[in-house]
Amino acid sequence: MLKQLLAVFTGDFPLQSASKNFTIMLELTQEMVLESSAVYWGKKPTPEERTALYEKDVQVNKLERRIRKAVVAHMTGPVRRDVPYALLLMSLVKDVERLGDYAKNLSEVPGFAPCELPDDALVGELREVARAVVVLVKEAARVYSESDVDRARELTVEGRGVTKRCDQLIRDVAKSDYPAATVVYITIGTRFYKRMESHLLNLLSSVLMPLHKLDYYDEKALSGEG
Repeated sequence: MLKQLLAVFTGDFPLQSASKNFTIMLELTQEMVLESSAVYWGKKPTPEERTALYEKDVQVNKLERRIRKAVVAHMTGPVRRDVPYALLLMSLVKDVERLGDYAKNLSEVPGFAPCELPDDALVGELREVARAVVVLVKEAARVYSESDVDRARELTVEGRGVTKRCDQLIRDVAKSDYPAATVVYITIGTRFYKRMESHLLNLLSSVLMPLHKLDYYDEKALSGEG
């Protein structure tokens, strides 16, 4: 389905500008995730870097509204064969906008729950989760734009495993003897990484699944049989 969508946007179509804006959104949110993850793990942002991160979030929100407006205007015209693909873009743009929000939130954790993380197995597990999210966000835009089904399938299988690991990590933290600030820091960070992973997987679902199954998967699709 995504290949058909991309074909629609390659010619002189009213939604071509919306597609380009969506690509810009993906690039901005990728930068936000990488920058915010670095801050979460101890990088001290300058005031200018902090401002730039928030400005990117504002830009992402403006692009979302611009894309929505273009899609609505497009769909109020004559009936078109590309309506399903306009609906797909409306769905995906929300996932990308939420990705930016969670990235921004992740960068704020050190401010309201300052602590020094221990060098132990639980924090090591969270570092692995963070690395997996960084890998996914670095590849997601390319996989989407090229409709790379094989890589989308691989990343989805890996990503679903990461979300399960996040749930287990929170259960393990709840049983730990960490001080309150450390519990808050790790738990919130884990939840934000999980939510970013989930929104990225929603994006990849557009490569693998038909429109009515967006955000969902079946075993056939993930095994390559679908």
